[in-house]
Amino acid sequence: MNKIFKELIEKIKEIASMQLDKNSKLKRICDLMKEKIHYYNWVGFYFARDEELVLGPFCGSDTEHKIIPFGKGICGQVAKSKNTLIVQDVSKEKNYLACSREVKAEIVVPIIKDGKFLGEIDIDSHYISSFTDEDKEFLEEVCKIVADII
Repeated sequence: MNKIFKELIEKIKEIASMQLDKNSKLKRICDLMKEKIHYYNWVGFYFARDEELVLGPFCGSDTEHKIIPFGKGICGQVAKSKNTLIVQDVSKEKNYLACSREVKAEIVVPIIKDGKFLGEIDIDSHYISSFTDEDKEFLEEVCKIVADII
């Protein structure tokens, strides 16, 4: 993992330990990642409720996708598979829910605790082929920290 990601992990651990409510911590985490990683143009959390995802704290443009059924779009696919999904060019993805025409790539990482799917982090980028294995490793570590917050 690169130096910036390692530093961010430490800052996210600090946020997780703060005496704040869950949503305030998650919003700070979103803001931090969007601010420090130039190609993270939208950062948000979705939480599992029955067979759908409900939008939680996020930063970036508003989205009409406040509730997403499991299986629909990239986020819904991750809710079903419980595996990280990277789409380097969303225009080539058939099962994609467009948030804006600016979005070119997306990564979604599940939040799992004790084998239970709790939700996910969703990152959109305005650049094709933005996400690497380092992003995946970083975000999977973020989700482990977040699992203890929610």
